[in-house]
Amino acid sequence: MDPVLILQNSCHLGTTVSGLIGMPDSNYGGEQTKGCKKQKRRRSKDSGEDGEERQREHPFIVTEPGELARGKKNGLDYLFDLYEQCGKFLLDVQHIAKERGEKCPTKVTNQVFRHAKHSGAGYINKPKMRHYVHCYALHCLDVEQSNRLRRAYKERGENVGAWRQACYYPLVAMAKDNGWDIEGVFNKHEKLRIWYVPTKLRQLCHFEKSKQSHLQNFPTTLMIWPSYKTSQ
Repeated sequence: MDPVLILQNSCHLGTTVSGLIGMPDSNYGGEQTKGCKKQKRRRSKDSGEDGEERQREHPFIVTEPGELARGKKNGLDYLFDLYEQCGKFLLDVQHIAKERGEKCPTKVTNQVFRHAKHSGAGYINKPKMRHYVHCYALHCLDVEQSNRLRRAYKERGENVGAWRQACYYPLVAMAKDNGWDIEGVFNKHEKLRIWYVPTKLRQLCHFEKSKQSHLQNFPTTLMIWPSYKTSQ
């Protein structure tokens, strides 16, 4: 049987979650800006906040554990390593804050991303790190399941977007086993408690919890069919 189907079916997710997977992410922005602002954003896409040119990043591709991406591509091992670097930058920011007598951040915030940029790690930015944080969460919580998913999608020739969407399913199942407390799942893990739970992951857990509650409260009726005597 297809390992991807096994992985998804093990989570017991219904059509509600499948439909919600197709919803656009709402983690990083509020209302959409008007046309003129969009044009300005497009013009400044290749430049940083300070007007500096931003180096174009190589796209990610689905790679197996230990596999190096070829050509101008980045693999998933490299992606997960970026989160490890973010954890180190957070420690730097906390150390600086303590020396200055300021409040120490406990999660990866804009302050950490700015520190990373000033330290020469401009390749670490908020949109990218928030975009794949649930994939990193699966890697931390269940590396074997994460590796199986990577191998399956690599064999199928799927792109990184499809792999990213599939990473939601196991996390929703973990939240279910934890009383639908996805925040608690993150906080229990040392490497994940510094990251905010993605909005879309919260939505998936909420919808699946509501669906499960509805099914449990839905009254079941026993259909009794009338019996007919056959003529002899």
